[in-house]
Amino acid sequence: MFGFGSSQNELIKLLPEVRGKYLKNVLLSRHTWFRVGGPAEVMYIPEDEDDLCFFMKTKPYNLPVCILGGGSNVLIRDGGIPGVVIKLTSKYFKHVKIGADNITCFAGVRNVDLQKTFIENKIGGLEFICSIPGVIGGSVKTNAGCFGRSVKDVIQSATIVDGTGEKYTVGVDDLMLSYRSSFFPDDWIITSITFKTEVKDAVAIAQTIDEQKVYRKQNQPYNERTAGSTFKNPDGLKAWELIKKAGCCGLQINGAKVSEKHCNFLINTGHARAADLEELGETIVDKVKKATSITLEWEVKRMGIPSKK
Repeated sequence: MFGFGSSQNELIKLLPEVRGKYLKNVLLSRHTWFRVGGPAEVMYIPEDEDDLCFFMKTKPYNLPVCILGGGSNVLIRDGGIPGVVIKLTSKYFKHVKIGADNITCFAGVRNVDLQKTFIENKIGGLEFICSIPGVIGGSVKTNAGCFGRSVKDVIQSATIVDGTGEKYTVGVDDLMLSYRSSFFPDDWIITSITFKTEVKDAVAIAQTIDEQKVYRKQNQPYNERTAGSTFKNPDGLKAWELIKKAGCCGLQINGAKVSEKHCNFLINTGHARAADLEELGETIVDKVKKATSITLEWEVKRMGIPSKK
């Protein structure tokens, strides 16, 4: 049985010998945009895809394993995450390959860092990706999108490592992407994504990216401890409008607050715990349900275990 009941040293002794790194008791608040959350019992940073495959093939069969991307759309609970948290942050997972009509981005590439690549190589049609917080790998699991487009519209294929350590390439249909979600197995780890591209004038690309950046600054919290949109938009409706109608704009629980600029964003004002943010989110769900009979669905992924009081 694995968990925080065992020491990190004992857990590491049970793990396969890899070329990557094992880190003990890593505070996950440093790896999320909310800046909250307890520790990872062990964090594993693979050297490359082969190293990841070896780990998945040879790890103890009942070891709890999860993948953490850029931490932009997650809420790590205060009790942390037992077992092993995988982060694809080595140099190998931060490069891109440019083809004739596509671009392959490895999972650790930050979306915002693609701006320079798109402009210098006149790669159009993907500008919206630069406005999505986090890293490329996480963009697929949530079918992230903005400005009328989503990853599903531009993805060609993805390379994945499954729970048994096998690596293969799957097409967009096999990823089963839908609005802000996907239905592929939880043990699939996205290691790279290939996007369809179109040739576009560099000046036009830069202009589109700048316009989208300005829009976000004007209409959404900026330089705040937030995880982006908290709830999915119900079919044909806007979550923020429902939240405002229910009287939740500016609502606050300890250090967790509903943004007054865009009330589908929760903010850590500086001293919130994960429990405060989750309680605030559930309070919103309850108030919206009572006011509109509509049940909001979390877009932010909640991970880990609550802290013991």
